[in-house]
Amino acid sequence: MGKIRLAVFDMAGTTIHDENNVAKAFQQALNEAGYPQVTLKEANEKMGYSKPQAIRELLEIHEPNSDKITDAIIERIHSDFVNGMLHHYATEPGIKPVNDAEEVFETLHDMGIKVALDTGFSRDITDIILKRVGWDQSGHIDATAASDEVQKGRPYPFMIQKIMDELGIEDSKSVIKIGDTEVDINEGHNADCLMSIGVTNGVYSREELIPHRPTHLVSNLREVVEIVKQYESSLMS
Repeated sequence: MGKIRLAVFDMAGTTIHDENNVAKAFQQALNEAGYPQVTLKEANEKMGYSKPQAIRELLEIHEPNSDKITDAIIERIHSDFVNGMLHHYATEPGIKPVNDAEEVFETLHDMGIKVALDTGFSRDITDIILKRVGWDQSGHIDATAASDEVQKGRPYPFMIQKIMDELGIEDSKSVIKIGDTEVDINEGHNADCLMSIGVTNGVYSREELIPHRPTHLVSNLREVVEIVKQYESSLMS
């Protein structure tokens, strides 16, 4: 095993403060499209997935007539969700990084590790979040990938692979993935990352993440730095 060169973090719930706003907007878009039976719990279970894929999976549960599950209705529901999220992230005063996120990014940079973000959001939502928290120009982030920029979003490995290509990193065993959902963990496994770290202060509890075989579980981002330091120390012993 070699040195860690890249840390890929999820956004909403992992590095961006979220009070279930994403799941609520997702549920609302489906409810208003004629599926009032979609619950907040179901919406939460789809967090981390690319949103069009999540919409399709929920329609397959709640729409008895499969002929009605068309690309057109998925696109319409997704458009309503995107518009709601764009408004939320543009106007909500509480949009901010989670505690210690920027300090963790800086520490990783000081250790020679690049920092990237990937997300189940589309690029338009991603960019407005980055602008709101100042990460579009701050130097905290070396690369980002949105789910509509690859052939398939999480849990497929394509966003991590896109970031690796952009940053010139060839060995997936020099990459770690950090996120608060099952698909974050599975994305890290599918990309053959050195570590796939679950964060337990987001959508999923520790008990809910354990079955997905995270290499580590943390309750805050500061613990990620400690894990990295311990790993780096082990290389020298």
